[in-house]
Amino acid sequence: MKKHDVILVAVIIFMVLTGFGGLKVYQRQNEKEPRFAVITQDNVLVERIDLNAVEEPREIILPGPYHEILRVEKGRIRFKEADCPDRICVRRGWLQNPGEIAVCLPNKAVVRITGD
Repeated sequence: MKKHDVILVAVIIFMVLTGFGGLKVYQRQNEKEPRFAVITQDNVLVERIDLNAVEEPREIILPGPYHEILRVEKGRIRFKEADCPDRICVRRGWLQNPGEIAVCLPNKAVVRITGD
């Protein structure tokens, strides 16, 4: 390797590490902002949860034609189980940042993360 190649590799590594560091700082700042999980089913509010205030993990069972269980932990929520045909809602995974959403169309259930 030539001297310029080593410098180029070092600059690229520095930029990648700086990017990851900035991402971690941004994530830590967002942890302190209020986050709410808004759960609706058939356009009716089921529950609004302050994710930062959750002390103990818990599960919420949604009524309807399909059996669905939501898992709530400090700072995040997800569809844990569902017996709907495609299970896209379960594969969506954890929701934790404002703007993220998971939907189960067959059961008309929506979980949305909001800020203030």
